[in-house]
Amino acid sequence: MNALTPHALLQQATGAPLDADPEETAEWRDAFLALVATEGPERARHMLQELVRVARAQRIGWQPDLNTPYVNTVAVQDQPVFPGDLAIEERVASIVRWNALAMVVRANQAYGELGGHIASYASAADLFESGFNHFFRAREGLGEGQHRGDLVFFQPHSAPGVYARAFLEGRLSEQDLMHYRQELTAPGAGAQGLSSYPHPWLMPDFWQFPTGSMGIGPISSIYHARFMRYLTHRNLLDCTHRKVWGVFGDGEMDEPESMSALTLAAREGLDNLVWVVNCNLQRLDGPVRGNGRIIDELERLFAGAGWNVVKLVWGSDWDGLFARDLTGALVRTLEGTVDGQMQTFAAKDGRFNRDNFFGQNPELAALAQGMTDEQIDRLKRGGHDLVKIHAAYAAAAAHQGQPTVILAHTKKGYGMGTAGQGKMTTHSQKKLDETDLIEFRNRFNLPLSDEQATSLAFFKPAEDSSEMRYLRSHRDALGGYLPRRETACDALPVPSIDSYAQFALQADGKEMSTTMAFVRMLGTLLKDATLGPRIVPIVADEARTFGMANLFKQVGIYSSVGQRYAPEDIGSVLSYREALDGQILEEGISEAGAIASWTAAATSYSVHGLAMLPFYIYYSMFGFQRVGDAIWAAADQRARGFLLGATSGRTTLGGEGLQHQDGSSHLVAATIPNCKAYDPAYAGEMAVIIDAGMREMVTEQRDVFYYVTLMNENYAQPDLPAGAAEGVLRGCYVFRSYSGNMHQRDSAISSQSVTLMGSGAILTEVVKAAEQLVSEGVDVTVLSVTSWSELARDGVACEQRWLAGDAQPAPAWLTQQLATTRGPVIAATDYVRAVPETVRALVPEGRRFVTLGTDGFGRSDTRAALRQFFGVDAHAVAHAARRTLSAG
Repeated sequence: MNALTPHALLQQATGAPLDADPEETAEWRDAFLALVATEGPERARHMLQELVRVARAQRIGWQPDLNTPYVNTVAVQDQPVFPGDLAIEERVASIVRWNALAMVVRANQAYGELGGHIASYASAADLFESGFNHFFRAREGLGEGQHRGDLVFFQPHSAPGVYARAFLEGRLSEQDLMHYRQELTAPGAGAQGLSSYPHPWLMPDFWQFPTGSMGIGPISSIYHARFMRYLTHRNLLDCTHRKVWGVFGDGEMDEPESMSALTLAAREGLDNLVWVVNCNLQRLDGPVRGNGRIIDELERLFAGAGWNVVKLVWGSDWDGLFARDLTGALVRTLEGTVDGQMQTFAAKDGRFNRDNFFGQNPELAALAQGMTDEQIDRLKRGGHDLVKIHAAYAAAAAHQGQPTVILAHTKKGYGMGTAGQGKMTTHSQKKLDETDLIEFRNRFNLPLSDEQATSLAFFKPAEDSSEMRYLRSHRDALGGYLPRRETACDALPVPSIDSYAQFALQADGKEMSTTMAFVRMLGTLLKDATLGPRIVPIVADEARTFGMANLFKQVGIYSSVGQRYAPEDIGSVLSYREALDGQILEEGISEAGAIASWTAAATSYSVHGLAMLPFYIYYSMFGFQRVGDAIWAAADQRARGFLLGATSGRTTLGGEGLQHQDGSSHLVAATIPNCKAYDPAYAGEMAVIIDAGMREMVTEQRDVFYYVTLMNENYAQPDLPAGAAEGVLRGCYVFRSYSGNMHQRDSAISSQSVTLMGSGAILTEVVKAAEQLVSEGVDVTVLSVTSWSELARDGVACEQRWLAGDAQPAPAWLTQQLATTRGPVIAATDYVRAVPETVRALVPEGRRFVTLGTDGFGRSDTRAALRQFFGVDAHAVAHAARRTLSAG
């Protein structure tokens, strides 16, 4: 009688209830096995689905178990022939491991404070090498028929291994490796400093995606894969044969961002997406799931979300053990072993594992007979076996209709022996003593002398060696080296501002909100034959709130399946329209998803060689405060696009209350170096900003992005004053000067002057305050501040020039503007006072500077009541001016 396979032992292994009628069960089992043998697996699957349907119809209260046996998904007999030279690939992987270890240990022996990680790459090295040698495609070029490359997201703590491979490839020098995490001192030694994690801002020709903030990489990879479908369906770029690969950690899966878009990937059928989750079972402090099995948990999660799950659990050495396991003892024991215990087995030697794992019962002991302790110690988990990894990757790459996740079982600190393999402290292990280094050298059969090993000498085979020829030939076949960031793309012309924003520049007092003005501009820009198709409007389920419903008909909402229903409002002029070539990305209630979509579009110029221009409009409170880390990662990635913070400020969204009222986004935006943040009060100002931003990003191709806040309050829009454009972009300009009425001068403040500064929604209150003061005989100058952060940066730049030795640097722009005005300066905004306080140092000496803002929590009430409560209405501004003038 043939032995049952591990998959057939599932019931026995999982401790199913006792069988009340074994004979009947055997008949059903035999019938099913006969069906498989005669009709094949497709018919068998159909029959199982039919039985499930019948069971549900009968309401018997049963669901299929989402967990499969704790064995490899790809059976031995289904493995493809390994296409490479296994011995050479293992040697190359060992060399890369060594150089990665040497790089980190060298840095910490020299300085002790630089940090770095050895154990993560030690666990993932073979996962990376299989990808580099057989799967990860690089960009061949931008020409017709040339592959534009796969997208690869690298596990951040494994960065040393990526550097070590680039050293073998000749892309990094030994001096570069010697300056790991020394980005400032490296140039003095003629080297390139290597950033701690993947950072495109710091290494703009090397890293493509920043993954150092856990969870951002996973969600970003999903939306990049979806954006590739978007480009294909809109006939902008054929991404059909390209993949998105992501190597992430099992501990990283605890981040909500990692899990938040799994169903989107399945719903969209993103079979161009493959995740490899490095299940080394350990976070920074201890086991990921000490009392359970993270692979089981993740299998249930991904399978339930609709992903194809490939389990890569055991290496080839285990195949013989499973084949000899006629009773299912091995499968049962593995099913009952939690990760905390598995981590202990990883940290101990072969003798311990013989006694404590195989010694659990006579059946297991019999399986281990004939194996030496060293052989037991060398039993590989699946994520360390190049043959098994290739089989899993090949299955994932070939799968259609679903995204795939590979759950790869590894050992954290693999090969580090007593110095760190599987230990609780391994994540923080940055130094090894001489004995540990010799042991590591021996473990991987490295061609190093004792002296070379203990001195942490980097090793690179001769250029004509079999290892170097193999490495180069495989990367040549895959299009070149990775990671590699490129920026070549065609510049896009921007239509003249008069063609889409004349109504805003010469508003003639018409009442409108700046949000409505923006939507009108956007609608016109979308009609431009050249720029229009490259615009990507993005909303997080608030298009109607922002008055964008007219765009549904104009350009449609992107859907990978078109529109399979007649919408309820089909007869309406503003009816909801989804389309395969739709242009709007409507992300639902997911700011994290929307910003990930924005990032994909904003980096398309680099990732795809195709410039796109995203406009993501959202409640400003749910931007920097809610997904600020994702925006920071986009900045690191050198994103180019617009973020539109609608209903901005703490008093514009009256009834919504505390959670929705934004008083701080401009403060946070100012901390991002390549973000230009503006708070325009008027449509004409906004038009100038949008126009300049488009030209800077898609024509001049500079690595900046714009944050522009918009208001939902209707008020009279003045014409943009002649010559004001420069001031709008630099941060402020003189909006209006008022001369006091000599007949109504108040004796307390007679012959006095004051300067009022305001931005966004509060500028209208500042203007009202100016009119009150003028009626009392005060001369008033009003400055419209469009960007507090640009003014502050300009001031810092001036000071830096002075510190650098410039005896008389030109004064800051704000200082110049205030030099044309007189009196104390009152600054009011709809944000916390810390925003206008950033420019205090730029106020000319001897002039008092008073700031008004909306510090504290928001409230629900009318705009007028809110502005009175926070002290930023016209009365409060005028009062501050009077009080300051009276005080002398």
